[in-house]
Amino acid sequence: MELTLGEVAKALGSSVAMPERVARGYSIDSRTLAEGDLFFAIRGPRFDGHEFVPQTLERGGSGAVVTLEHYNSSPDSLRSLLIPVADTTRALQQLGQSVRKRWGKPLVAVTGSAGKSTTKEMAAAILGRRMKVLKSKGNLNNHLGVPLTLLALEPEHDVALAELAMSGAGEIALLTRLAAPNIGVVTNVAAVHLEFFDSVDSIARAKKELIENLPPGAKAVLNFDDPRVRGFAAGFGGQVVTFGLGEGADVRAVDLRADASRGCRFRLQSAPLEGEIHVPLPGRHNVQNALAAIAASHLLGASVEDARDAMEIFQPLALRSEILTLASGVVLISDCYNSNPLAMERMLETLARWPGARRRIVVAGEMLELGSGSPNMHLAVGRICPENGVDWLIAVQGDARLMVEGAVLAGLPAGRTRFFATPEEVGEFCGAMLEPGDVVLVKGSRGVHLEKVVDFLRAASPDSKGAPSPPSRR
Repeated sequence: MELTLGEVAKALGSSVAMPERVARGYSIDSRTLAEGDLFFAIRGPRFDGHEFVPQTLERGGSGAVVTLEHYNSSPDSLRSLLIPVADTTRALQQLGQSVRKRWGKPLVAVTGSAGKSTTKEMAAAILGRRMKVLKSKGNLNNHLGVPLTLLALEPEHDVALAELAMSGAGEIALLTRLAAPNIGVVTNVAAVHLEFFDSVDSIARAKKELIENLPPGAKAVLNFDDPRVRGFAAGFGGQVVTFGLGEGADVRAVDLRADASRGCRFRLQSAPLEGEIHVPLPGRHNVQNALAAIAASHLLGASVEDARDAMEIFQPLALRSEILTLASGVVLISDCYNSNPLAMERMLETLARWPGARRRIVVAGEMLELGSGSPNMHLAVGRICPENGVDWLIAVQGDARLMVEGAVLAGLPAGRTRFFATPEEVGEFCGAMLEPGDVVLVKGSRGVHLEKVVDFLRAASPDSKGAPSPPSRR
């Protein structure tokens, strides 16, 4: 939303006089700042945005939000374009909150341990059949990303979708207060971020902050199949809509037919939402994501036809459930954006159902941020590999070594397992051992960079079909 620097200063409680310049965008990264952007000089653990303020103004930035200390020490030639505040991070959040109130239209917030990005994208696709939609981009889902998403709101947007992430208690509550959602969606609760929480129940309490902080009149969309999430309805005063595969869900999938290579088909059972839906992504978990998106979208007026047409052509985000067919006849399932025990279990089940696979091969990276329970969780994932028909297990980095141990204990021959410290080693090994008809699941936490394995195999088979992975980033 375009604001004059004077409007920005007023919203931030600053009394300084500002020139009649317009902020045409908002940035916290001097490297990607566009002409006309207002720069927020954020102080982080490894950088201080104040060091780059002169550079951003030279490149055509409309101005900069800085601390009062920096403002007072700046030369007069720059000071006229600076807005002083006590805390630049809080100022970014405050301005985002102000723009969201000024915009005033429906906003859907999605959180959960897994599936929140896919659910957000699916809801955006459905709502986009009738409306102009703003959705959060990339990983703009934290205390900096959410306000940046809100600042991207424009008057012509009919609806917005924001993803809310966390690494500690209280973060979802803050983000919910900033975004003021009309609809709050919780996909699930699982063993993630246990480096920062003492139990899955603690994670559930943190995710529940979305529901507890919804404004009056807001609605909750909850996963019926997840007992913890289903329990979030207790004490909530607004309308609750549940989704899932189990009997009793308000928006339910029945007659599920899963062909892993072609996705899933099901009958939507939820008056007035009745009809056949095809989700061209593998796995029952993606059916749950679709149900969450359909439930939230219906609350904003989307029809079953909107859902059917949007899902039929839905494309996954990069590194999430991408199906790539190599020229050699090997099929890669690239799902290496993130990983946790629940997500691994779901993808192993998907691999088990893959039709016509010559061999089912898993490249499993270390699952990060699991805290003291990490060894046992990796061991448990390894144990369920043989029962899901895994022919080869290739583990990568750290505690992933214990997946191999668990798989061997459960009956997978040791000669069909390997452990490597780096993804580069895996790429070379797989390039030599894969054969036509093999189906390879590549999955691990983002910090393991298993996309390098996918990129290596694609480069070795240049006529492969499927979208390339984006550059590696943290």
